[in-house]
Amino acid sequence: MNPQTKVIIALALFIFGILASLNSISALSLTVDQQKLYPGESATISVDIENTLNDDIEDVSLALDLSNTLFTSIGGSEATQDNINSDDSETFDFDIKASQNIKPGDYNIPYTLTYTIDDGNSTKKNEKGTFGLTVGAKTELTYTVETEKNVVGQKGKLSLKIVNKGLGDIRFVSVKIVPQGFDLLASDASYIGTVSSDDFETATYDVIFNSKNAKLVAEVTYRDFENKQISENINLPVKVYTKDEALKLGIISPNNSLYYVITVVVLVIVFFVYRNVRKRRKNNKRKEAV
Repeated sequence: MNPQTKVIIALALFIFGILASLNSISALSLTVDQQKLYPGESATISVDIENTLNDDIEDVSLALDLSNTLFTSIGGSEATQDNINSDDSETFDFDIKASQNIKPGDYNIPYTLTYTIDDGNSTKKNEKGTFGLTVGAKTELTYTVETEKNVVGQKGKLSLKIVNKGLGDIRFVSVKIVPQGFDLLASDASYIGTVSSDDFETATYDVIFNSKNAKLVAEVTYRDFENKQISENINLPVKVYTKDEALKLGIISPNNSLYYVITVVVLVIVFFVYRNVRKRRKNNKRKEAV
């Protein structure tokens, strides 16, 4: 056999091996559907296996390898099916629980798929692979109002504090205010951006308070961990004091300008009275001396 023939045979065997490998990889098609899964909670994972072969397959087993993951199975990590006909499919369901400490995100789950091809030779196959699993994050926001110089008729500040108690960040956060009981001194809309998990951000406005019954009415829009756009309407009471209440509580200082004016007038009067009295005494002494 000449060298050229050897090269051709080797190349043919190489191509045959690649084709055989591709055929083995694409023998079955896996499609994964999952319920929403959150840290510390469980969900059903459905794996649909389609038989794309020309022959039926038997003794089908799908086993998940969760040993090096932050997931555990409820009721078993292996599911079986007696057979899947050619061009047919079967669904394997698994109840999976995510660890309490897992971070929201995408994870790969290793699996082993074994089956026997009913082709007359009972060819047994053992395939390994991974499929993706997503752990979500519930959005948990709280809103509080903070104020400065919150007195009727006074210029002060009004702030909306957004606290993110959830495990996932929220992004593209914006706030639009509808004034009730106060006048805004700037734009009614503000952009906050990202509020990270276990953190907070604040939108602050310069206002003039004109009513004791003020409310912070606002629309907060953002995108959650799953990139869904959410809008929430906020309606929070705002504590506003009258001037008398604010004076008693020490929120504002009393206006002492009138007191200062009266004091100055009294001092001037005392000065002139004292000068006149002193002048009279001097004149009386001169008369007595004469």
